Amino acid sequence: QVQLVESGGGLVQAGGSLRLSCAASGRAFNRYIMGWFRQAPGKEREFVGAIRWSSGSTLYADSVKGRFTISRDNAKTTVYLQMNSLKPEDTAVYYCAADYSGSLSKPTYWGQGTQVTVSS
Repeated sequence: QVQLVESGGGLVQAGGSLRLSCAASGRAFNRYIMGWFRQAPGKEREFVGAIRWSSGSTLYADSVKGRFTISRDNAKTTVYLQMNSLKPEDTAVYYCAADYSGSLSKPTYWGQGTQVTVSS
């Protein structure tokens, strides 16, 4: 069973930075796609970005492109979300997700979420 544990959320002022971590365990992840979603109060959960573990190729939502960067550490089986130039509209609970299918359209595995709050 795959387990995903997020950390690194918190309160930051607009323009600041945060780095979220997602520690993965339970499987060999070389064929997985992993990514980040977020859900703001009163809104639906939305895709933020993803990384293919084997190739390291990444994909981002337009709303975060150029500000957020996803990376992975093979030795630690950890995925990171580096968030720069944060805006109040980035405030949300951020979730790590993973799937073996190569797509995150309906991820099989989810973390518990970590709160990110950006003050203006």
